[in-house]
Amino acid sequence: MQQLFGIIDCNNFYVSCERVFQPALEGKPVVVLSNNDGNIIARSNEAKRLGITMGMPFFKAKRLIEEYDVTWFSSNYALYGDMSRRVMDTINHLAPSTEHYSIDEAFVHLDAGHQDEDARHIKQTVRKWTGIPVSVGIGPTKVLAKVANTIAKRCPEYGGVVDLSNADADHYLKDFDVADLWGIGRQSEKFLKSEEEGEHNQLDLWEAAGLPRLVRKQKIETALELKHCSDDWIRKHLTIRGLRLVWELRGISCLPLEAFEKPRKSLCCSRSFGRPVFTLPELSEAVAMHATRGAEKLRRRHLAASHLTVLISTSCFRRDPDELYSASVSWQLPFPTAYTAALTQAAQALVERVYKPGFSYHKAGVFLTDIVRDTQRQQSLLLPLETERQVRLMEAVDRLNKKYGQHTLRPLSMGLQRGWDMKREHLSGRYTTRLDEVLKARA
Repeated sequence: MQQLFGIIDCNNFYVSCERVFQPALEGKPVVVLSNNDGNIIARSNEAKRLGITMGMPFFKAKRLIEEYDVTWFSSNYALYGDMSRRVMDTINHLAPSTEHYSIDEAFVHLDAGHQDEDARHIKQTVRKWTGIPVSVGIGPTKVLAKVANTIAKRCPEYGGVVDLSNADADHYLKDFDVADLWGIGRQSEKFLKSEEEGEHNQLDLWEAAGLPRLVRKQKIETALELKHCSDDWIRKHLTIRGLRLVWELRGISCLPLEAFEKPRKSLCCSRSFGRPVFTLPELSEAVAMHATRGAEKLRRRHLAASHLTVLISTSCFRRDPDELYSASVSWQLPFPTAYTAALTQAAQALVERVYKPGFSYHKAGVFLTDIVRDTQRQQSLLLPLETERQVRLMEAVDRLNKKYGQHTLRPLSMGLQRGWDMKREHLSGRYTTRLDEVLKARA
C-alpha cells in the first residue's frame, strides 16, 4: 500500500501550552517572550491580528499589549519541553513511523486511502489527550505536506487538515508565496523575487557589444513558478538542496522519513544574562551552569564530548568600540566525557584565560564538540574513564533533578544566589515537572 507523508504541527505551541492550564485565555490575545523577556517568540491568532509580529522587541510591542490587554508570559521551557514530550508520545502511539522534526512538529507515514480519516483521528486524539491543538498537512512528499500544513493553519474552513495527495497541487501552489516554502531563507527569497541573476554580475558578451541580453531572469514569487524552473538553473543558483525542494514540489519524494534521530555532532549551551556581569566569579558561575546543563544533555542522549569551548561577550549594541569585547577559548579533553565535575572544572579554567576586567559582559556559553556515543569512547592509556562510582552518582543526580526540578542538585560552582540569571518577570507555573507547582483543585 502506498504511504503518504503527513506533518503534525502544534498551533502556536508555546501559547497553547499556557492555555492548557489557563483555559480562560482561550480566544484572548496572548504572547510569549524570549530569554530575558526580550522579544516576542510566540503569538496567539488574536495577537497576530493586532499587528504584533514575530520577533518584535517587547518594548516596541508594549503599547499594543497595554492598549488591548494582551496577556504575556516569560518563556517556560520546562513546561514546553514536557508538553512536547506528551504530544510526541501520543503521535508515536497513533502512527507506526514517526520523525520528530522539532519541539512542536513531527512527520508521519499515512496509508493512502485512509489518510484523511487517520489525520483527523490523530488531530482529535492529540487535542483530547494533551489539550494542544494541531494542524495536519498531507502530501506525496515532505515539502507538499508542509505546504498543506501551512494552508491548514491559515484557512480554518479546512478544519485543520489539508490533503494535497489527491488534489491538484498547482491550484494551491499558484497562490503560495515562495518565501513560505520549507527551506527558502531570506537570501533565497530576495534573489528569487529580484529580476537580476546576482548583485555583482559582469556584463555578458551581448551587453558588452551594446546589445540587450536575450534572456533575463524573471521574478519568481510563487511556489508554482519555482516548480516550473529548469533543473540546471535551480542547481546553479539554489544548489542541490534547492533542486530537491523543486522535485518535491513536483511530487518526486527526495526526503525520506528519518525514523531514527541522527547522532549530534555538537551541542551549545548559551544564554544572555538577566543583568550585566562585571566580575570573574559571577562569570565563572554562569559558565559552570552552562557546562552542567551541557553534561545533562549529553547523558540524556547517551553521548560524551571530547572538545570544550567557552565563549564570553559584551553586548553587540554598544556604541563605543572600546566597550566591545568577545572571546573564546578551546581545550581538548583527555577523553570523551559527560561527567559534570570534569566539564565544569575545565570550563572555569578556560574562562579565567579569556576574562578581562572592566567590561560589561552580556552573554556566556559553552560549546561541546567531537561528540561520540558513550559506548564508543576511546580508552586512554594514561587516564582512566569515569569510575563506576562517578557513573552511579550522575545517574542519581539526574533522577532527582528529573523528579524535583532542574538544578535541585547542582555543583557549588554554579553559585547559590545567581543574580545574573535570566530575567523572567512573568513566568507561569511548571505544572507538569514540579510537585510544588502542581495545580490544586478545590471542591
